[in-house]
Amino acid sequence: MTQNSGGAAGDATGPADASTPAQMPLVANTGAALAVGLDLQIAPVPARQVRSWALWDWATQPYNSVILTLIFTALYLTTDVFLPADVAALPDTDPVKVAGLADLASGFGFAIFIAGLVILVLAPVLGQRADRSGSRKAGLLLYTILLVASMGALFFVQGQPSYFVLGASLVAIGSVFSELAGVNYNAMLVQVSTKKTIGRVSGLGWGLGYIGGIVALVLVVVAYSADWFGLPQEDGLPFRIVAVGCAIWTVIFAIPIFVFVPEAPSAPSVGPKVGFFASYAVLVKDIARLYRESRHTFWFLMASAVYRDGLAGVFAFGGIIASGIFGFKFLEVVAFGIAANLVAGVSTIISGRFDDRFGPRAVILISLLGLVVAGTAVFALHDAGKIVFWIGGLALCLFVGPAQTASRSLLARVSPEGREGEIFGLYATTGRAASFISPGLWSLFIALGGAQYWGILGLVLVVAVGLVLMFFVKLPDLRASAFAE
Repeated sequence: MTQNSGGAAGDATGPADASTPAQMPLVANTGAALAVGLDLQIAPVPARQVRSWALWDWATQPYNSVILTLIFTALYLTTDVFLPADVAALPDTDPVKVAGLADLASGFGFAIFIAGLVILVLAPVLGQRADRSGSRKAGLLLYTILLVASMGALFFVQGQPSYFVLGASLVAIGSVFSELAGVNYNAMLVQVSTKKTIGRVSGLGWGLGYIGGIVALVLVVVAYSADWFGLPQEDGLPFRIVAVGCAIWTVIFAIPIFVFVPEAPSAPSVGPKVGFFASYAVLVKDIARLYRESRHTFWFLMASAVYRDGLAGVFAFGGIIASGIFGFKFLEVVAFGIAANLVAGVSTIISGRFDDRFGPRAVILISLLGLVVAGTAVFALHDAGKIVFWIGGLALCLFVGPAQTASRSLLARVSPEGREGEIFGLYATTGRAASFISPGLWSLFIALGGAQYWGILGLVLVVAVGLVLMFFVKLPDLRASAFAE
Protein backbone atom coordinates (compact mmCIF):
# COMPACT_ATOMS: atom_id res chain seq x y z
CA MET A 1 0.00 0.00 0.00
CA THR A 2 1.88 2.98 -1.27
CA GLN A 3 1.02 6.33 0.24
CA ASN A 4 2.23 9.90 -0.03
CA SER A 5 3.79 11.76 2.83
CA GLY A 6 2.77 15.30 3.59
CA GLY A 7 4.77 18.07 2.03
CA ALA A 8 6.04 16.21 -1.04
CA ALA A 9 4.49 15.05 -4.24
CA GLY A 10 4.99 11.75 -6.00
CA ASP A 11 5.05 8.23 -4.55
CA ALA A 12 6.96 8.71 -1.32
CA THR A 13 6.01 6.12 1.25
CA GLY A 14 7.85 7.21 4.37
CA PRO A 15 6.62 9.49 7.14
CA ALA A 16 6.58 13.22 6.68
CA ASP A 17 10.03 14.79 6.52
CA ALA A 18 10.86 16.83 9.57
CA SER A 19 11.88 19.65 7.29
CA THR A 20 8.44 19.93 5.77
CA PRO A 21 7.06 23.44 6.40
CA ALA A 22 4.67 23.30 9.32
CA GLN A 23 1.75 24.90 7.58
CA MET A 24 2.06 23.16 4.22
CA PRO A 25 -1.21 21.40 3.33
CA LEU A 26 -1.51 17.72 2.56
CA VAL A 27 -0.37 16.82 -0.93
CA ALA A 28 -2.15 14.44 -3.24
CA ASN A 29 -0.61 11.80 -5.50
CA THR A 30 -1.29 14.14 -8.39
CA GLY A 31 1.09 16.68 -6.94
CA ALA A 32 -1.70 19.19 -6.25
CA ALA A 33 -2.23 20.63 -2.80
CA LEU A 34 -5.21 19.04 -1.08
CA ALA A 35 -6.96 21.12 1.57
CA VAL A 36 -8.65 19.40 4.48
CA GLY A 37 -11.52 20.67 6.57
CA LEU A 38 -9.28 21.59 9.50
CA ASP A 39 -7.43 24.05 7.26
CA LEU A 40 -10.49 26.29 7.58
CA GLN A 41 -10.36 26.28 11.40
CA ILE A 42 -7.57 28.55 12.61
CA ALA A 43 -8.90 30.60 15.52
CA PRO A 44 -9.58 28.85 18.85
CA VAL A 45 -13.09 27.43 19.12
CA PRO A 46 -15.28 28.75 21.97
CA ALA A 47 -15.25 26.30 24.87
CA ARG A 48 -19.05 26.27 24.99
CA GLN A 49 -19.19 24.93 21.42
CA VAL A 50 -16.67 22.20 22.26
CA ARG A 51 -18.56 21.10 25.37
CA SER A 52 -21.89 21.22 23.56
CA TRP A 53 -20.57 19.04 20.75
CA ALA A 54 -19.01 16.52 23.14
CA LEU A 55 -22.20 16.29 25.21
CA TRP A 56 -24.05 14.66 22.28
CA ASP A 57 -21.98 11.50 22.87
CA TRP A 58 -23.17 11.52 26.49
CA ALA A 59 -26.75 12.14 25.35
CA THR A 60 -27.03 9.17 22.99
CA GLN A 61 -24.92 6.58 24.81
CA PRO A 62 -27.89 5.10 26.78
CA TYR A 63 -29.26 3.75 23.50
CA ASN A 64 -26.11 1.67 23.08
CA SER A 65 -25.40 0.67 26.66
CA VAL A 66 -28.89 0.37 28.15
CA ILE A 67 -31.12 -0.56 25.21
CA LEU A 68 -28.95 -2.24 22.57
CA THR A 69 -26.32 -4.01 24.66
CA LEU A 70 -27.47 -4.93 28.13
CA ILE A 71 -30.76 -4.03 29.79
CA PHE A 72 -33.64 -3.83 27.33
CA THR A 73 -32.38 -6.35 24.78
CA ALA A 74 -30.50 -8.82 26.98
CA LEU A 75 -32.80 -8.81 30.03
CA TYR A 76 -36.15 -8.31 28.34
CA LEU A 77 -36.51 -8.64 24.59
CA THR A 78 -34.61 -11.93 24.18
CA THR A 79 -35.89 -13.63 27.36
CA ASP A 80 -38.68 -16.15 27.94
CA VAL A 81 -41.12 -13.25 28.43
CA PHE A 82 -41.56 -13.34 24.65
CA LEU A 83 -42.01 -17.12 24.42
CA PRO A 84 -45.42 -18.81 24.39
CA ALA A 85 -46.61 -19.38 27.95
CA ASP A 86 -46.31 -23.17 27.76
CA VAL A 87 -42.75 -22.96 26.49
CA ALA A 88 -41.73 -20.27 29.00
CA ALA A 89 -42.97 -22.51 31.83
CA LEU A 90 -40.53 -25.28 30.91
CA PRO A 91 -37.24 -25.74 32.81
CA ASP A 92 -34.37 -23.63 31.48
CA THR A 93 -32.54 -26.77 30.35
CA ASP A 94 -35.47 -28.14 28.36
CA PRO A 95 -34.46 -28.39 24.66
CA VAL A 96 -37.72 -26.78 23.53
CA LYS A 97 -37.16 -23.73 25.71
CA VAL A 98 -33.49 -23.54 24.74
CA ALA A 99 -34.50 -23.62 21.08
CA GLY A 100 -37.15 -20.96 21.67
CA LEU A 101 -34.66 -18.60 23.29
CA ALA A 102 -32.22 -19.27 20.47
CA ASP A 103 -34.92 -18.29 17.98
CA LEU A 104 -35.42 -14.99 19.79
CA ALA A 105 -31.68 -14.29 19.76
CA SER A 106 -31.34 -15.19 16.09
CA GLY A 107 -34.45 -13.17 15.21
CA PHE A 108 -33.02 -10.12 16.93
CA GLY A 109 -29.68 -10.73 15.22
CA PHE A 110 -31.40 -10.84 11.83
CA ALA A 111 -33.10 -7.49 12.52
CA ILE A 112 -29.72 -5.93 13.37
CA PHE A 113 -28.23 -7.51 10.24
CA ILE A 114 -30.90 -5.86 8.08
CA ALA A 115 -30.21 -2.57 9.83
CA GLY A 116 -26.54 -2.98 8.98
CA LEU A 117 -27.36 -3.42 5.31
CA VAL A 118 -29.44 -0.23 5.35
CA ILE A 119 -26.53 1.68 6.92
CA LEU A 120 -24.14 0.16 4.40
CA VAL A 121 -26.21 1.56 1.53
CA LEU A 122 -27.29 4.92 2.95
CA ALA A 123 -24.46 6.27 5.12
CA PRO A 124 -22.00 7.62 2.52
CA VAL A 125 -24.65 9.06 0.21
CA LEU A 126 -26.52 10.85 2.99
CA GLY A 127 -23.21 12.18 4.33
CA GLN A 128 -22.30 13.40 0.86
CA ARG A 129 -25.63 15.18 0.43
CA ALA A 130 -25.24 16.88 3.83
CA ASP A 131 -21.83 18.16 2.73
CA ARG A 132 -23.17 19.63 -0.49
CA SER A 133 -26.22 21.28 1.06
CA GLY A 134 -24.63 22.51 4.28
CA SER A 135 -27.11 20.56 6.38
CA ARG A 136 -24.97 18.49 8.75
CA LYS A 137 -26.54 19.89 11.90
CA ALA A 138 -30.00 19.69 10.35
CA GLY A 139 -29.35 16.04 9.50
CA LEU A 140 -28.04 15.38 13.00
CA LEU A 141 -31.20 16.94 14.45
CA LEU A 142 -33.45 14.84 12.22
CA TYR A 143 -31.73 11.54 12.99
CA THR A 144 -31.52 12.35 16.71
CA ILE A 145 -35.27 13.02 16.79
CA LEU A 146 -35.92 9.74 14.97
CA LEU A 147 -33.61 7.90 17.40
CA VAL A 148 -35.52 9.40 20.33
CA ALA A 149 -38.83 8.38 18.70
CA SER A 150 -37.53 4.81 18.24
CA MET A 151 -36.58 4.57 21.91
CA GLY A 152 -39.83 6.12 23.09
CA ALA A 153 -41.88 3.75 20.93
CA LEU A 154 -40.37 0.80 22.82
CA PHE A 155 -42.85 1.65 25.59
CA PHE A 156 -45.49 -0.08 23.47
CA VAL A 157 -43.52 -3.36 23.32
CA GLN A 158 -45.45 -5.38 25.86
CA GLY A 159 -44.02 -8.60 27.26
CA GLN A 160 -45.95 -10.93 24.95
CA PRO A 161 -44.76 -13.06 22.00
CA SER A 162 -46.82 -11.04 19.52
CA TYR A 163 -44.79 -7.90 20.34
CA PHE A 164 -41.34 -9.38 19.70
CA VAL A 165 -41.15 -8.37 16.05
CA LEU A 166 -42.14 -4.81 16.95
CA GLY A 167 -39.46 -4.65 19.65
CA ALA A 168 -36.69 -6.10 17.48
CA SER A 169 -37.66 -3.81 14.61
CA LEU A 170 -37.65 -0.67 16.76
CA VAL A 171 -34.24 -1.45 18.25
CA ALA A 172 -32.85 -2.15 14.77
CA ILE A 173 -34.38 1.05 13.37
CA GLY A 174 -32.84 2.93 16.27
CA SER A 175 -29.42 1.53 15.34
CA VAL A 176 -29.85 2.90 11.81
CA PHE A 177 -30.72 6.39 13.03
CA SER A 178 -27.93 6.26 15.62
CA GLU A 179 -25.35 5.42 12.96
CA LEU A 180 -26.63 8.02 10.48
CA ALA A 181 -26.64 10.66 13.22
CA GLY A 182 -23.08 9.64 14.06
CA VAL A 183 -21.96 10.33 10.49
CA ASN A 184 -23.09 13.97 10.77
CA TYR A 185 -21.82 14.28 14.33
CA ASN A 186 -18.35 13.01 13.45
CA ALA A 187 -18.21 15.30 10.41
CA MET A 188 -18.88 18.27 12.72
CA LEU A 189 -15.66 17.50 14.63
CA VAL A 190 -13.72 19.79 12.29
CA GLN A 191 -16.04 22.67 13.26
CA VAL A 192 -15.23 22.49 16.98
CA SER A 193 -11.49 21.80 16.88
CA THR A 194 -8.24 22.94 15.33
CA LYS A 195 -5.22 20.96 14.24
CA LYS A 196 -3.78 21.53 17.70
CA THR A 197 -6.86 20.42 19.66
CA ILE A 198 -8.67 17.80 17.58
CA GLY A 199 -7.30 14.83 19.54
CA ARG A 200 -8.41 16.26 22.86
CA VAL A 201 -11.82 17.26 21.53
CA SER A 202 -12.47 13.85 19.96
CA GLY A 203 -11.32 12.11 23.15
CA LEU A 204 -13.55 14.33 25.27
CA GLY A 205 -16.62 13.38 23.25
CA TRP A 206 -15.92 9.66 23.24
CA GLY A 207 -14.93 9.69 26.91
CA LEU A 208 -18.13 11.49 27.92
CA GLY A 209 -20.03 8.86 25.96
CA TYR A 210 -18.53 6.04 28.01
CA ILE A 211 -19.11 7.87 31.28
CA GLY A 212 -22.68 8.78 30.32
CA GLY A 213 -23.32 5.12 29.65
CA ILE A 214 -22.02 4.28 33.11
CA VAL A 215 -24.31 6.78 34.83
CA ALA A 216 -27.35 5.59 32.90
CA LEU A 217 -26.48 1.95 33.53
CA VAL A 218 -25.96 2.51 37.24
CA LEU A 219 -29.35 4.22 37.53
CA VAL A 220 -31.04 1.26 35.85
CA VAL A 221 -29.18 -1.30 37.95
CA VAL A 222 -30.14 0.55 41.14
CA ALA A 223 -33.78 0.46 40.08
CA TYR A 224 -33.47 -3.23 39.15
CA SER A 225 -31.87 -4.08 42.52
CA ALA A 226 -34.64 -2.16 44.31
CA ASP A 227 -37.25 -4.30 42.58
CA TRP A 228 -38.13 -1.38 40.30
CA PHE A 229 -39.31 0.66 43.31
CA GLY A 230 -42.56 -1.27 43.49
CA LEU A 231 -43.62 -0.74 39.87
CA PRO A 232 -46.02 -3.38 38.48
CA GLN A 233 -43.93 -5.78 36.41
CA GLU A 234 -46.70 -7.15 34.20
CA ASP A 235 -46.00 -6.92 30.46
CA GLY A 236 -42.46 -5.66 31.11
CA LEU A 237 -43.56 -2.22 32.32
CA PRO A 238 -40.24 -1.40 34.10
CA PHE A 239 -38.20 -2.11 30.97
CA ARG A 240 -40.57 -0.08 28.84
CA ILE A 241 -40.25 2.85 31.22
CA VAL A 242 -36.46 2.49 31.06
CA ALA A 243 -36.65 2.91 27.28
CA VAL A 244 -38.69 6.09 27.70
CA GLY A 245 -36.19 7.30 30.28
CA CYS A 246 -33.36 6.80 27.75
CA ALA A 247 -35.33 8.84 25.20
CA ILE A 248 -35.85 11.68 27.69
CA TRP A 249 -32.15 11.57 28.66
CA THR A 250 -31.19 12.00 24.98
CA VAL A 251 -33.55 14.94 24.50
CA ILE A 252 -32.21 16.80 27.55
CA PHE A 253 -28.50 16.38 26.88
CA ALA A 254 -28.64 16.74 23.08
CA ILE A 255 -30.10 20.26 23.22
CA PRO A 256 -26.75 22.12 23.63
CA ILE A 257 -25.25 20.99 20.32
CA PHE A 258 -28.24 22.34 18.41
CA VAL A 259 -28.28 25.62 20.32
CA PHE A 260 -24.58 26.49 20.53
CA VAL A 261 -22.81 24.80 17.59
CA PRO A 262 -23.46 26.60 14.28
CA GLU A 263 -24.35 24.87 11.04
CA ALA A 264 -21.46 24.35 8.64
CA PRO A 265 -21.74 26.23 5.35
CA SER A 266 -22.42 24.29 2.18
CA ALA A 267 -19.40 23.16 0.19
CA PRO A 268 -19.92 24.19 -3.43
CA SER A 269 -16.32 23.18 -4.19
CA VAL A 270 -17.35 19.52 -4.08
CA GLY A 271 -20.05 19.98 -6.69
CA PRO A 272 -23.72 20.91 -6.95
CA LYS A 273 -26.55 19.01 -5.31
CA VAL A 274 -27.91 16.10 -7.35
CA GLY A 275 -30.86 13.75 -7.02
CA PHE A 276 -30.78 10.96 -4.45
CA PHE A 277 -30.10 8.09 -6.86
CA ALA A 278 -27.69 10.18 -8.91
CA SER A 279 -25.72 10.57 -5.67
CA TYR A 280 -24.54 6.96 -5.99
CA ALA A 281 -22.90 7.69 -9.34
CA VAL A 282 -21.25 10.73 -7.78
CA LEU A 283 -20.14 8.56 -4.86
CA VAL A 284 -18.32 6.12 -7.15
CA LYS A 285 -16.51 9.00 -8.85
CA ASP A 286 -15.65 10.54 -5.49
CA ILE A 287 -14.18 7.27 -4.19
CA ALA A 288 -11.99 7.07 -7.29
CA ARG A 289 -11.00 10.69 -6.75
CA LEU A 290 -10.22 9.97 -3.08
CA TYR A 291 -7.92 7.13 -4.17
CA ARG A 292 -6.10 9.43 -6.57
CA GLU A 293 -5.86 12.54 -4.42
CA SER A 294 -5.79 11.30 -0.82
CA ARG A 295 -4.63 7.73 -1.03
CA HIS A 296 -3.59 7.56 2.60
CA THR A 297 -7.22 8.34 3.53
CA PHE A 298 -8.46 5.58 1.24
CA TRP A 299 -6.13 2.96 2.73
CA PHE A 300 -6.87 4.11 6.27
CA LEU A 301 -10.56 3.45 5.64
CA MET A 302 -9.66 -0.08 4.55
CA ALA A 303 -7.30 -0.83 7.45
CA SER A 304 -9.52 0.72 10.10
CA ALA A 305 -12.49 -1.33 8.92
CA VAL A 306 -10.60 -4.47 10.01
CA TYR A 307 -9.34 -3.37 13.41
CA ARG A 308 -12.57 -1.52 14.26
CA ASP A 309 -14.40 -4.80 13.74
CA GLY A 310 -11.96 -6.32 16.22
CA LEU A 311 -12.77 -3.54 18.70
CA ALA A 312 -16.48 -4.16 18.17
CA GLY A 313 -15.89 -7.86 18.80
CA VAL A 314 -14.28 -7.10 22.16
CA PHE A 315 -17.49 -5.39 23.29
CA ALA A 316 -19.89 -7.77 21.54
CA PHE A 317 -18.40 -10.92 23.09
CA GLY A 318 -17.04 -9.44 26.32
CA GLY A 319 -20.10 -10.43 28.32
CA ILE A 320 -20.06 -13.94 26.86
CA ILE A 321 -16.37 -14.30 27.72
CA ALA A 322 -17.00 -13.11 31.27
CA SER A 323 -19.95 -15.41 31.94
CA GLY A 324 -19.24 -18.39 29.69
CA ILE A 325 -15.48 -18.72 30.17
CA PHE A 326 -14.74 -17.12 33.54
CA GLY A 327 -18.05 -17.90 35.28
CA PHE A 328 -19.17 -14.35 36.11
CA LYS A 329 -22.71 -14.13 37.51
CA PHE A 330 -25.19 -11.42 36.50
CA LEU A 331 -24.16 -8.79 39.04
CA GLU A 332 -20.48 -9.53 38.37
CA VAL A 333 -21.05 -8.98 34.64
CA VAL A 334 -22.82 -5.69 35.33
CA ALA A 335 -20.08 -4.60 37.76
CA PHE A 336 -17.44 -5.44 35.20
CA GLY A 337 -19.37 -3.57 32.52
CA ILE A 338 -19.47 -0.43 34.68
CA ALA A 339 -15.77 -0.73 35.53
CA ALA A 340 -14.92 -1.37 31.88
CA ASN A 341 -16.76 1.73 30.70
CA LEU A 342 -15.13 3.82 33.42
CA VAL A 343 -11.64 2.66 32.44
CA ALA A 344 -12.39 3.17 28.76
CA GLY A 345 -13.89 6.62 29.36
CA VAL A 346 -11.00 7.94 31.45
CA SER A 347 -8.31 6.49 29.19
CA THR A 348 -10.06 7.92 26.14
CA ILE A 349 -10.17 11.44 27.54
CA ILE A 350 -6.49 11.25 28.57
CA SER A 351 -5.41 9.74 25.25
CA GLY A 352 -6.66 12.82 23.41
CA ARG A 353 -3.62 14.72 24.68
CA PHE A 354 -1.29 11.99 23.46
CA ASP A 355 -3.11 12.15 20.14
CA ASP A 356 -2.31 15.85 19.77
CA ARG A 357 1.28 15.43 20.96
CA PHE A 358 2.35 12.27 19.15
CA GLY A 359 -0.25 12.02 16.40
CA PRO A 360 -3.32 9.75 16.08
CA ARG A 361 -1.46 7.05 14.14
CA ALA A 362 0.93 6.49 17.07
CA VAL A 363 -2.00 6.25 19.51
CA ILE A 364 -3.77 3.74 17.25
CA LEU A 365 -0.68 1.55 16.82
CA ILE A 366 0.13 1.50 20.55
CA SER A 367 -3.51 0.81 21.42
CA LEU A 368 -3.80 -2.06 18.95
CA LEU A 369 -0.52 -3.54 20.21
CA GLY A 370 -1.82 -3.29 23.78
CA LEU A 371 -5.04 -5.03 22.75
CA VAL A 372 -3.12 -7.89 21.13
CA VAL A 373 -0.92 -8.37 24.22
CA ALA A 374 -3.82 -8.16 26.71
CA GLY A 375 -6.07 -10.42 24.62
CA THR A 376 -3.35 -13.02 24.22
CA ALA A 377 -2.74 -12.98 27.98
CA VAL A 378 -6.45 -13.53 28.71
CA PHE A 379 -6.44 -16.48 26.30
CA ALA A 380 -3.24 -18.03 27.65
CA LEU A 381 -4.18 -17.63 31.33
CA HIS A 382 -7.90 -18.47 31.10
CA ASP A 383 -7.51 -21.36 33.58
CA ALA A 384 -6.23 -19.05 36.34
CA GLY A 385 -9.67 -17.81 37.37
CA LYS A 386 -11.73 -14.63 37.39
CA ILE A 387 -8.84 -12.38 38.37
CA VAL A 388 -7.40 -12.91 34.89
CA PHE A 389 -10.44 -11.39 33.24
CA TRP A 390 -10.69 -8.58 35.75
CA ILE A 391 -7.11 -7.56 34.98
CA GLY A 392 -6.86 -8.57 31.33
CA GLY A 393 -10.39 -7.49 30.45
CA LEU A 394 -9.92 -4.04 31.98
CA ALA A 395 -6.57 -3.79 30.18
CA LEU A 396 -8.42 -4.41 26.93
CA CYS A 397 -10.83 -1.59 27.77
CA LEU A 398 -7.88 0.66 28.56
CA PHE A 399 -6.88 0.52 24.89
CA VAL A 400 -10.23 0.22 23.10
CA GLY A 401 -11.39 3.80 23.69
CA PRO A 402 -8.11 5.46 22.63
CA ALA A 403 -8.07 3.42 19.42
CA GLN A 404 -11.63 4.50 18.63
CA THR A 405 -11.21 8.21 19.31
CA ALA A 406 -7.80 8.44 17.60
CA SER A 407 -9.35 6.82 14.52
CA ARG A 408 -12.02 9.51 14.43
CA SER A 409 -9.54 12.35 14.87
CA LEU A 410 -7.19 10.90 12.25
CA LEU A 411 -9.95 10.69 9.67
CA ALA A 412 -11.10 14.22 10.45
CA ARG A 413 -7.53 15.46 10.01
CA VAL A 414 -7.17 13.99 6.53
CA SER A 415 -10.73 14.36 5.17
CA PRO A 416 -10.73 16.64 2.10
CA GLU A 417 -12.32 20.02 2.70
CA GLY A 418 -16.11 19.97 2.38
CA ARG A 419 -16.34 16.17 2.14
CA GLU A 420 -16.22 15.23 5.82
CA GLY A 421 -19.79 13.90 5.87
CA GLU A 422 -19.16 11.68 2.86
CA ILE A 423 -15.86 10.42 4.29
CA PHE A 424 -17.39 9.57 7.65
CA GLY A 425 -20.23 7.93 5.75
CA LEU A 426 -17.64 5.75 4.04
CA TYR A 427 -16.12 5.16 7.48
CA ALA A 428 -19.45 3.78 8.67
CA THR A 429 -19.91 1.78 5.46
CA THR A 430 -16.47 0.15 5.47
CA GLY A 431 -16.99 -0.74 9.12
CA ARG A 432 -20.27 -2.44 8.27
CA ALA A 433 -18.72 -4.20 5.28
CA ALA A 434 -16.12 -5.80 7.58
CA SER A 435 -18.51 -6.53 10.45
CA PHE A 436 -18.64 -10.25 9.65
CA ILE A 437 -14.94 -10.86 10.41
CA SER A 438 -14.98 -10.92 14.23
CA PRO A 439 -18.16 -13.03 14.59
CA GLY A 440 -16.86 -15.37 11.89
CA LEU A 441 -13.43 -15.93 13.47
CA TRP A 442 -14.96 -16.13 16.95
CA SER A 443 -17.16 -19.03 15.79
CA LEU A 444 -14.45 -20.63 13.63
CA PHE A 445 -11.83 -20.72 16.39
CA ILE A 446 -14.33 -22.15 18.88
CA ALA A 447 -15.21 -24.87 16.35
CA LEU A 448 -11.56 -25.65 15.65
CA GLY A 449 -10.43 -25.52 19.28
CA GLY A 450 -13.44 -27.30 20.71
CA ALA A 451 -13.84 -24.85 23.62
CA GLN A 452 -15.30 -21.37 24.01
CA TYR A 453 -12.06 -19.74 25.16
CA TRP A 454 -10.54 -20.32 21.70
CA GLY A 455 -12.85 -17.59 20.43
CA ILE A 456 -10.66 -15.05 22.27
CA LEU A 457 -7.82 -15.93 19.93
CA GLY A 458 -10.06 -15.27 16.94
CA LEU A 459 -10.76 -11.73 18.18
CA VAL A 460 -7.06 -11.15 18.86
CA LEU A 461 -6.25 -12.22 15.31
CA VAL A 462 -8.63 -9.62 13.85
CA VAL A 463 -6.99 -6.83 15.86
CA ALA A 464 -3.52 -8.13 14.95
CA VAL A 465 -4.34 -8.08 11.22
CA GLY A 466 -5.63 -4.52 11.57
CA LEU A 467 -2.41 -3.59 13.39
CA VAL A 468 -0.30 -4.96 10.54
CA LEU A 469 -2.39 -3.14 7.95
CA MET A 470 -1.99 0.14 9.85
CA PHE A 471 1.80 -0.15 9.56
CA PHE A 472 1.35 0.13 5.79
CA VAL A 473 -0.80 3.26 6.02
CA LYS A 474 1.67 6.11 5.58
CA LEU A 475 0.46 9.52 6.66
CA PRO A 476 1.65 13.11 6.84
CA ASP A 477 2.88 14.42 10.19
CA LEU A 478 -0.42 14.93 12.02
CA ARG A 479 0.96 15.96 15.40
CA ALA A 480 -0.30 19.25 16.76
CA SER A 481 3.30 20.51 16.90
CA ALA A 482 3.48 20.21 13.11
CA PHE A 483 1.01 23.06 12.75
CA ALA A 484 0.92 26.64 13.87
CA GLU A 485 -2.26 28.24 15.22
